[in-house]
Amino acid sequence: MSGHSKWSTIKHKKAARDAKRGKLFTKLIKEITVAARMGGGDINSNPRLRTAVTTARAQSMPSDNIDRAIKKGTGELEGVTYEEIQYEGYGPGGAAIIAQVLTDNKNRTVSEIRRLFTKHGGNLGETGSVSWMFDKKGVITVEKSQVAEDHLMDVVLDAGAEDVRDEEEIFEVITQPEDFSTVKDRLDREKITVASAQVTLVPKNTVDVDAKNVEQILKLTEELEDHDDVQNVSANFNIPAELMEKAS
Repeated sequence: MSGHSKWSTIKHKKAARDAKRGKLFTKLIKEITVAARMGGGDINSNPRLRTAVTTARAQSMPSDNIDRAIKKGTGELEGVTYEEIQYEGYGPGGAAIIAQVLTDNKNRTVSEIRRLFTKHGGNLGETGSVSWMFDKKGVITVEKSQVAEDHLMDVVLDAGAEDVRDEEEIFEVITQPEDFSTVKDRLDREKITVASAQVTLVPKNTVDVDAKNVEQILKLTEELEDHDDVQNVSANFNIPAELMEKAS
């Protein structure tokens, strides 16, 4: 078991807040719609759609919402056409940041994303400038109150997970993308409640943020995640525990 970033706990708390105010559902519906448009509406033959639906169900999205989003993607219902874009750049202190976006207005979105980077001491880079620092992984989070560490490790490693990381209030289960659904299904069968589940970009290594950049980089990542067109934010920074306490 290994830990990698205090930011994992911050993201977990923020996701819980977003779920309560419906913001998370809006982003999940976008992803389901795009996945269905690109690969069809059958979750058995469309891995991306299967992952999106699994993620939505993990957040207790009603089946009617999921079905409507799929039908909008396949054209059975009228819907907006979204373009998928990945923006890459550096935050204050040199941390690598990737914002994965679904937008119906590329020019508007790139302008707003660039403004956020600049506002908080970062800079938007070219495509490919930082993506090499990340791997695509399945990430499933489980609150520590839900399960004992040893039991969780036995279950998920047997199901094909790569690692379990201790991130303060949560455990992060890391999988290869192709093993994501299998591990998530196994947790469901074991009646272990999942807090979140998604295929995302995980940093290969992390860089520590110094005291002068902590507040700025937290504001940058939070404002990026709050942007209506941003589906997910990945970053490779780590906030040392002593600085995290001051920032909390």
